Amino acid sequence: MGRLKRLFLSPPHIAGAERALVGEVFDSNYIAPCGAMVDRFEAALARHAGRHALATSSGTAALHLALRVLGVKPGDEVACSTLTFIASVAPAVDMGAAPVFVEPSPETWCMDPSALDAALQKHPRAKTVVAVDLYGQCCDYDALETVCAKHGAALVIDAAEALGATYKNRPAGAAGAASFYSFNGNKIVTTSGGGALLIPDEKQLARARKLSQQARESAAWYEHAETGFNYRMSNVLAGIGAGQLDLLGAFVEKRRQIFSWYVEELQNAVDFMPESPHGTCSRWLTVARLPGCHETTRGKPSENVLRVLAALDAANIESRPVWKPMHLQPIFAGRPCHGEPASGAVFTSGICLPSGTAMTRDDVAEVCGIVRSVI
Repeated sequence: MGRLKRLFLSPPHIAGAERALVGEVFDSNYIAPCGAMVDRFEAALARHAGRHALATSSGTAALHLALRVLGVKPGDEVACSTLTFIASVAPAVDMGAAPVFVEPSPETWCMDPSALDAALQKHPRAKTVVAVDLYGQCCDYDALETVCAKHGAALVIDAAEALGATYKNRPAGAAGAASFYSFNGNKIVTTSGGGALLIPDEKQLARARKLSQQARESAAWYEHAETGFNYRMSNVLAGIGAGQLDLLGAFVEKRRQIFSWYVEELQNAVDFMPESPHGTCSRWLTVARLPGCHETTRGKPSENVLRVLAALDAANIESRPVWKPMHLQPIFAGRPCHGEPASGAVFTSGICLPSGTAMTRDDVAEVCGIVRSVI
């Protein structure tokens, strides 16, 4: 018989001053977008990442602003990680650019710099690169920046899944011409829905800020020389974020502890996502590859993965397959993908296990018992 209360993959964990800070917002009666709490949250993010920060309505909105500021236009190509969620690619497509996909390195599951080099050689119109920090693990920032500099391309770091991770003692997102975080409800720090754009260039950040507020010109009336967006974060949600961000260190420590419990329970049964030698993975999610999985189909996970997913769901436990590679998605059929094939095998055999910060050792043991019973 399954548990009465569902064990979710990565639920929000309200554990600090979030309620009090949201109360301050309500007391001020300033619950519209922007406001003092947004300013406070942006300042904290800027200190964390060491670059200018703009709080947005989502990580997708932040990426859209980054691509707009960097000059992506219809007819361009944009090089993108293939092993990712579609939100890392969709803004470029919506702007009229065509994606060029890049395989991950088997050692990190993040974009392979040598594969990116080959992609940019064959696609000179690709002057922007979106590299994804996958499941809490940073890409090889230095190597990617070297490749981008060689080809005159701008690097955007999609750190939506990696807040709290590090690369050579630098925080996730502290690289590239632009980077961004997500604070969606399943992220390690959440505002229920939201994101942040991070840019080292103050003028570019100011440009993004203007675009995020409908591109209104500086006048007493509503004057517009271009179109913009309604992409600012709510002052209420920023209160949640400000409280959550104070707990980031503790959240990462707990996620890594949860990962270590999984390793103790399943170390001889599965292969876990490797940790990059360049930094520390936040282990936003514990991700593993199951044995006995052969890439017999390009459209769905292996039967072994599907059986484990079904068994966990029957016990009222949420789990998910690894991201289906973008170059295997029907919408992107025929688009090129460069590098040694690695993403397909990860997708076929990969599974994301519950990793919420409130999990106990007994919760992990229950999940692992079900996994072992199936495989």
